[in-house]
Amino acid sequence: MTGSLWSALTAARQFDASARLPFSIGRVVVGSLARVHLPALRAWPGELAVSDLGVSLTSSDRDAALARINARLRSQGLIHAWRDELFDIADPKRPTGAALARTERAAARFWGTLTLGAHGNGYVADSHGRPSHLWIARRSLRKATDPGLHDNLVGGGVGAGQTVAQALRREAFEEAGLTDPPVSACQRVIRLQRDVSQGLQFEDLHVFDIRLPAGWQPHNQDGEVHSFACLPVAAAITLAAGATMTVDAALVTLDFALRHTLLPAEQAAALQPKLQALVAMPKD
Repeated sequence: MTGSLWSALTAARQFDASARLPFSIGRVVVGSLARVHLPALRAWPGELAVSDLGVSLTSSDRDAALARINARLRSQGLIHAWRDELFDIADPKRPTGAALARTERAAARFWGTLTLGAHGNGYVADSHGRPSHLWIARRSLRKATDPGLHDNLVGGGVGAGQTVAQALRREAFEEAGLTDPPVSACQRVIRLQRDVSQGLQFEDLHVFDIRLPAGWQPHNQDGEVHSFACLPVAAAITLAAGATMTVDAALVTLDFALRHTLLPAEQAAALQPKLQALVAMPKD
């Protein structure tokens, strides 16, 4: 199983840096752009400074400029899975700091800007407090990204103006019907930087645990979950090791298994440094 589990860890940092150029706002590098998209971006000389060294947003009205550019890029087929949601763009070295601009959620991967995710491991413990089961969701077949794949009980993006904790609680209700979830403190922040079909997924996954009573049942509220299953932890880990779980959820599940000593000692010792290498360490 070890090799399979490592595949999610490898995918988390699988991107071709040579194919991308820095994207800046002011003097802050906030993301990266595919070199092949430079011709399309040169059509905006009043909003963007484009060179073979990188692209900078120069407009004084950053949000409005990005909205106009994104709409055109969408019409050109360069931005996919439009969501009509806004995400903050912040300095990746200060990911929860002040927003430098806001952009359409679907455009974040085109610009390669950092997004924040909040994921909750919903679990059931035995009489000794040791996790015995994990709740696993299957994503709706109509989801814009990763339709039909398995996922954590709770998981979603942090919208503009939201904190990670607010996003987690919102998603807990929308996805599982939890109105006052017993959420742990954030256990880890895992940074992904990987090539995807929409561009670059550059994301900090904030990992939480949610202990749930035996017999509790989730109730999806927003239509984004196809089904739920409460699996023995070994079965959930095996599922995470396969190809039917999102990379995000597989990493979050693996992190849960390591923190709660649910893996054989030899396997845990081999995987721990690989997961640790993905931990985000933002600078002050």
